[in-house]
Amino acid sequence: METMIRSLEKSDIRALQHVAKESWHYTYERIIPRRIQDTFLKQAYSDENMERRLDRGGIWVAENQNGIVGFLNLTPVNDHGESHLVAIYLLPEHLGYGTGTKLLQTGLNQLQGLKRLYVDVEKENEIGLRFYEAKGFHVIKEYDEDFEGYTLKTLQMVKEFEEV
Repeated sequence: METMIRSLEKSDIRALQHVAKESWHYTYERIIPRRIQDTFLKQAYSDENMERRLDRGGIWVAENQNGIVGFLNLTPVNDHGESHLVAIYLLPEHLGYGTGTKLLQTGLNQLQGLKRLYVDVEKENEIGLRFYEAKGFHVIKEYDEDFEGYTLKTLQMVKEFEEV
């Protein structure tokens, strides 16, 4: 099944919200209580917040003939050549087919002057950790994160890029 990567459009918001919900429930089922997941998702992926994200840019979607199956959200590169990977989520049935890699590469190709890309990932998120390690990220610190009143062990990872 051919997957195309493109920038987020306003008409994609509902599908993106669906991908976020399905991905979170799959990934964090044994890590974060469902009620906390749902509280976070309702706020972070509200229509209002999605409109703001759309205006800021930096979101790409993976789409095939069945619709949107994943997305990537990167911050703009700052004055120090740094960006943050805010989110990369796929529908569970699309994991392991290279779609995440394709999303990440497309996003990285759009970031000019990038020296370091940071990502924060829950220590128990084995799917995410394996993906980031395979892409050349390494852990630089571990910290406790207060997430909607629930404490998570979080790792900050970085991938460094050669200056051109």
